[in-house]
Amino acid sequence: MSSVYDFSAQTIQGEPIDLKRFEGQVLLLVNTASECGFTPQFKGLQALHERYAGRGFAVVGFPSNEFGGQDPGSNDEIASFCEMNYGVSFPMMAKVEVNGGNAHPLWKWLKGEKPGFLGTEAIKWNFTKFLVGKDGQVIKRYAPQEEPEKLAKDIEAALAG
Repeated sequence: MSSVYDFSAQTIQGEPIDLKRFEGQVLLLVNTASECGFTPQFKGLQALHERYAGRGFAVVGFPSNEFGGQDPGSNDEIASFCEMNYGVSFPMMAKVEVNGGNAHPLWKWLKGEKPGFLGTEAIKWNFTKFLVGKDGQVIKRYAPQEEPEKLAKDIEAALAG
C-alpha cells in the first residue's frame, strides 16, 4: 500500500468505506477511547474538525479497546457517547485493533510510515494521532498527550501545501 487512500474501513454504523473518498483532503487519524484520561480530547478534535472542514480537512476516529479496556462499549454505544458528550460530527469508524497480529491494515501501515519514539512502531496508548497530507502520505505522528489544539499550525501548513 502506498497511501492512506489504498485502505478501507468500516464506519461506526457498520458500513464499508473506501478511504479514497477522502482523497485530496488533509486527515487526522486518531485511535480513540470513551473511558480514557485523554477522552476530553474529543472536544479539541471536534473543534479542529469544525475549524478546518471547509478547507479540506477531516478528523477520523478509530475506537480501540486495547489500552486498559477503556472503550468496552458497542459501536452504537460509542457513537452515542461521542455525539452526546462531545458533539462529535467527524467520521468515526468501527472499533479496531491498532497493535498486534489483528491490527487493522491501515494502522499497520501508519505505524510503519511514522514510527514513534526511538523508532518503536507500537501504538502506546489511546489518542495517538497521525496527520496525513493531501497526497495520502503520513506527515507526522503525535503522542497521546499532544492536545489537538497544538496541532493547528501543522494542519494549516498541510492545508497550504
